[in-house]
Amino acid sequence: MGKKGEMPIEIGIAEKDRKKIADGLSNLLADSYTLYLKTHNFHWNVTGPMFNTLHLMFEAQYTELALAVDLIAERIRALGHPAPGSYKAYSKLSSIKEADGVPDAEEMIRQLVAGQEAVTRTARSVFPVVDKAHDEPTADLLTQRMQVHEKNAWMLRSLLD
Repeated sequence: MGKKGEMPIEIGIAEKDRKKIADGLSNLLADSYTLYLKTHNFHWNVTGPMFNTLHLMFEAQYTELALAVDLIAERIRALGHPAPGSYKAYSKLSSIKEADGVPDAEEMIRQLVAGQEAVTRTARSVFPVVDKAHDEPTADLLTQRMQVHEKNAWMLRSLLD
């Protein structure tokens, strides 16, 4: 037992594995939130002939990400660890860099493809410890996130052809 009145977490996953999984999910949360912010920024600032298409596509993607960050954070909490929730933490944990200035529409698409793929790689990197720990709920969450981000990357990339 930790703090007074705190009950141990006994869900069939060892504490050291829960910590490793939570750490991986913290990276996923940071990547997802950074991509959310970047996508929302581009939604506000996109211009050009593809304005309407991109404005709507970016809105759909950042809206989905806003829901996803909650699911990821809640899974971290269910594993018994605090979820990171500050720009300072995200800047340390995220593999995605923020945009400088306002890029043109094509560069926005390129940066978002790279961001979608980065989130996919981060999710995929958590699988070994998740599989070893038989953490099916996290595996399910990771699989869903990878499906979304791989599809988004494909749809964004198709705009560049």
